[in-house]
This record gives sequence, structure tokens and C-alpha cells, in this order.
Amino acid sequence: MKNIVLLFIFGLFLFTSCDKNGKQDGMWDDNIELSIKEAEFGVMADSILISTKGDWWWICEITFNDSLNAIDSTINLEANSYSIIGDNYVIERRNKNSLFVKLDENKTGRERVLLIGLEAGDYFDHVKITQLAN
Repeated sequence: MKNIVLLFIFGLFLFTSCDKNGKQDGMWDDNIELSIKEAEFGVMADSILISTKGDWWWICEITFNDSLNAIDSTINLEANSYSIIGDNYVIERRNKNSLFVKLDENKTGRERVLLIGLEAGDYFDHVKITQLAN
């Protein structure tokens, strides 16, 4: 009888820890819905405007050439518009449904990669911009 009770409790735990779609609590579906997740730029300065269907998201991380770049703590990342200016890039949230990314000309002689991490509640995504070497 004790085993049956323990089995029932374990089964109840499994049932309540997953929703009806079999997902764990806290695991959200894509609520950002990026129009583009990857882009390739040539050597010259270039930019891209990326749209989103979701409007409640923010930038949570920026990595440029495998180096994590700090985001100015005075920027309200939940605002509908703001700019983040790095040494060779500009990232702007222009409104609640658009992300603008611009890279300066690549004079390094090697490929550059900009990763922009996005968050919306318990959903995370990213945009990857690769810029060719000169």
C-alpha cells in the first residue's frame, strides 16, 4: 500500500510539473518572433532592420568577437526605444517591434561576429550578424 501511495504522489508530481503540451513550467514558446535570426554583412559598413511580432522583449546580452560587452546600466532595456553604441556597432530598439543593427567597416582582416541576446520573460533568443573579413 505504501508503494502505491508513493507511486501516486510521484505521478501527481510529474503531471503537475508539465503543462498539457508536455512542457515544463517556465519554458515559454517563442513570443518574440524575429523576422531574421542570422545575417551576413560584407566588409563595408552595413545595417539591417529586424522586425518582431512580439512587443514585450529586451536585449539581455551582447557578444562581439567572443567578448561579452557590458550594456550601460542607465539604459532602460524595457523601454520601447533606446540605443546601445559599441566600439564598432550600433544596436537600436527603434520601437516595440523593431531592432536596428549597424556595423562599421571591418578593417581587422578577420571575420567579426556580433551576437545579440534577447529575452522575453522565460524565452530567450538571439540575432547573429557575421561580417566578412577584408
